[in-house]
Amino acid sequence: MAVTDAIITRVNGPVVEIRTDGGLAMLDLVEVGPQRLPGEVIALRGAVATVQVYEYTGGLRPGDEVVSTGGPLAVDLGPGLLGGVFDGVLRPLRSAPAWIVPGSASRAPTAAGRTWDFTPSTTGGQQLTDGASLGTIAESAAIEHHVLVPPGAGGRVDWIAAGELRPGQAVASVNGRELGIAQRWPVRRPRPARARLAGAEPLVTGQRVLDLMFPVARGSTAAIPGGFGTGKTVALQQVAKWCDASVIVYVGCGERGNELADVLEAFEALEDPRTGQPLLDRTVLIANTSNMPVMAREASIYTGVTVAEYYRDMGHDTVVIADSTSRWAEALRELGSRTNELPAEEGYPAGLASALAAFYERAGRVQTLGDKIASVSIFGAVSPPGGDLTEPVTSHTRRFVRAVWSLDRDLAYARHYPAVSWRDSSARDVDQLAAWQAERGDPGWGERRTAALRLLTDADRIESIAQLVGADSLPGQERITLRTARLLREAVLQQSALLDNDQFTSPAKQRALLALVLEIHERLTSLLEQGVAVAELEAIDLSGALRARYDTPPDGVKEVEQIGQEIRQALDTIDQPAP
Repeated sequence: MAVTDAIITRVNGPVVEIRTDGGLAMLDLVEVGPQRLPGEVIALRGAVATVQVYEYTGGLRPGDEVVSTGGPLAVDLGPGLLGGVFDGVLRPLRSAPAWIVPGSASRAPTAAGRTWDFTPSTTGGQQLTDGASLGTIAESAAIEHHVLVPPGAGGRVDWIAAGELRPGQAVASVNGRELGIAQRWPVRRPRPARARLAGAEPLVTGQRVLDLMFPVARGSTAAIPGGFGTGKTVALQQVAKWCDASVIVYVGCGERGNELADVLEAFEALEDPRTGQPLLDRTVLIANTSNMPVMAREASIYTGVTVAEYYRDMGHDTVVIADSTSRWAEALRELGSRTNELPAEEGYPAGLASALAAFYERAGRVQTLGDKIASVSIFGAVSPPGGDLTEPVTSHTRRFVRAVWSLDRDLAYARHYPAVSWRDSSARDVDQLAAWQAERGDPGWGERRTAALRLLTDADRIESIAQLVGADSLPGQERITLRTARLLREAVLQQSALLDNDQFTSPAKQRALLALVLEIHERLTSLLEQGVAVAELEAIDLSGALRARYDTPPDGVKEVEQIGQEIRQALDTIDQPAP
């Protein structure tokens, strides 16, 4: 509906001030100017409203009309999202842009001129709760798409359709209310769940340094801070490709367009090991690159997590990849400067910490309204200027996430990838995940992790001394520590994103590799204590541990154990001094 006497009075880049007769509310979606550019009300001061516009505002001028849509920024959620590429407010980028406004005919991705084969799972006369499944649509070979009863729409089924349906066509009537195959939801409002549950099961990423050293639970959160060139985007892409979540929502937030093009190309080419179909078939890509409107970047992460919550409500475990939240915070800073908001640290708005907390708070493992157990996990890259990990976005993010995978510039320059620092990284889910591993037959999981971190820490301390006095001047035990720590880094923590055998490692093979290196360290230490010369121990060929990494399949536990047996036999042949 048109707002009476609502006209533009001032244009300041993406921020527009309008004069209104009071027919607007905070966060209302409006259409600005003759081109009906979408915008959102972000401030109200009497008869003056401030709007952030999600498009280029060139051509707007004072006196242009503003039209209210009567509701907040919302997107249509339905079949057609998987495999699609959208902008920050979920407009398809592979077809003509379409804007979705409350009360209008659906022009969502579901309206791409195709029909959907709907198979009902209920019949007329049944009583359904909020979030219950009306039936399924074969959206892709990877994901079973459930058409859900929207929150607040539960009741008795009057009738339900079957067969081929077009977007906008009613699929069922519940308590006299017709429901479609898509539902609209405001992006800034979390979708409801019956209960939040504690994270109890690990989210397997296939990346050894993450799963073994700094794991996260399903429904947890993690941040990847690191300077330019440390490998944040590649690390997140590897997580997106290989983690065992059902649906991936990849939000390219302010990054370069060529990086997102690489992501899209890789996902189209990569085969999903579970279905044999392209990985893109279970991925939603939301792209708001650095050359796109900056205010749509601010909305993009909320759009991404809303899509993830939609698939969570179907019972799917989902992962949101946000690359990067620093660019999103820069959009908040630009908006704050244009609205004369009092700046805080380094010019960021005072509400930066609250905004970050609200975003990461939407992660979690829940019991859905339809009584299914599912999760949304959120992983965000942080790109601190100059690699300064004390800047506001990084420091605030550390407060709200469950894991920090901090990338080290020195490791990256030494071509140690993923360049995850064992000194600056952390994980808060370790205790509960260790208990989960123990319940499933691996009570030593936590002890191995602790032993590995201790070995790496000891080696860092010894290396600083070795740089002063020389490694040959060190005591035998410290020389053994240096050698096995290097073996731990090269055979376990390093991982190549380019080698088929090394891109992904199964949890069982991860445990076998780590146990092998720790056993080698214990055996060498024992032989040293029995009087074997350290020079003789340093001459032992331990390259088999590297072969266990490179020359075995991703799930090659038996092959790793066979190589471990060869190393044990070599160690058994060492002559021990007579007592």
